[in-house]
Amino acid sequence: MAYSKQDILDIVERDQIKLIWLWFVDIEGILKGFGITDDELENALNDGMGFDGSSISGFNAIEESDLVAVPDISTFSTLPWEDPSRKSCRMICDIIDPAAKQPYNRDSRHLLKTVLKKAEALGFTCYVGPELEYFYFKNEEGTEFIDSGGYFSAPPLDLGNELRKKTIDALNGMGIPVEYHHHEVAPSQHEIDLRYDEALKMADKCITYRYLVKEVARMNDCYATFMPKPVFGENGSGMHVHMSLFKGDQNAFFNPDCEDHLSSVAKHFMAGVLHFAPEITAFLAQWVNSYKRLVPGFEAPVYIAWSRQNRSALVRVPGYQPGKEKATRIELRCPDPACNPYLAFAAILGAGLKGIEEEMEPPEEQKMNLYHLTKLERVEMGIKNLPENLHEALHFVKKSKLLPEIFGTDLVENFLALKYDEYNDYRIQVSKWELDNYLSVL
Repeated sequence: MAYSKQDILDIVERDQIKLIWLWFVDIEGILKGFGITDDELENALNDGMGFDGSSISGFNAIEESDLVAVPDISTFSTLPWEDPSRKSCRMICDIIDPAAKQPYNRDSRHLLKTVLKKAEALGFTCYVGPELEYFYFKNEEGTEFIDSGGYFSAPPLDLGNELRKKTIDALNGMGIPVEYHHHEVAPSQHEIDLRYDEALKMADKCITYRYLVKEVARMNDCYATFMPKPVFGENGSGMHVHMSLFKGDQNAFFNPDCEDHLSSVAKHFMAGVLHFAPEITAFLAQWVNSYKRLVPGFEAPVYIAWSRQNRSALVRVPGYQPGKEKATRIELRCPDPACNPYLAFAAILGAGLKGIEEEMEPPEEQKMNLYHLTKLERVEMGIKNLPENLHEALHFVKKSKLLPEIFGTDLVENFLALKYDEYNDYRIQVSKWELDNYLSVL
């Protein structure tokens, strides 16, 4: 819904909303925010609100800490479960560097906007439909399941059904439409799919979705996590990203005259995503734990290839249905739901646009189950792997020429510093596996 500043002031006064939350994310996509009272709202809408950025992961150092959060009025929404006597609302903010008087160069939302402007200059609007999976556990102290269901299980095995329904009510209450929901493959693993939307709006919705899933779980005495691989031996949680480009109301990925119904734009875009996949993986799977999910055998693609239908390929092209040309799209299957959606969508789109600009051609379609091939067979077929751990993924980031084009050098260097620290901290830990296998024999 389109709001004016006066609309928001009027709604807040009419509904007696006393607390306004200003939301944004840090460089890793973790939700941050602070509340202001209704008395400060007009100032915030006109000038933004200053805050100290030195304690925000990936933001400014303490000697240059002042930043300004400017609410995007199009994101105004009341929070759905507040006490009627203490209503509150939220707006998602853009971050401004007051010294430079321009958008902050480490603001993820601004960086996605920059890539979208590049797409717009080429005549494209980018649409995204992500599938975010997650787990419910009995509490945050461990990984005790709340159910023993499997893929598409129905109640009574699916004990998360009521939690999902309450989450959907909350999403609908904030104007976020849901396409469908179901139990996922692993015990206690679930999925709620949002109806596709323009990329920036969808990134905002992803942040809100993660907040609502966790809050509904908390209010119902359990714990929800988007950790990519919380349980050894079970499927991890992914965020398959469906993406397409439109020109006006026409899907630029659709070609009725080709057997696969893919236009040259779609093929160039897909070729760019495949070509740059190793370089952008760290922004799609950004945690040490992400690479515990990206292993063969758990429905997580690790081989750089594409296919129609075949879910063992990194990029899948969902089957064409007559009369549904607007649904033509590609599906990238390696991202996980704990990534920063602003940076993830920007990285995928930036790689695809580079493919269009350079008229890259995708490799031959792979129709067989890639998990059944030997390593030698994959080498002979020219099928490469995604990075196997965060350190390897960061190596590709460090060498990349594309990522500074997409994000700027400052963001890339800051991201690398954060993630190398994370990997090094992980690397020196002594795990239970090491104790179990070495302590009694060495």
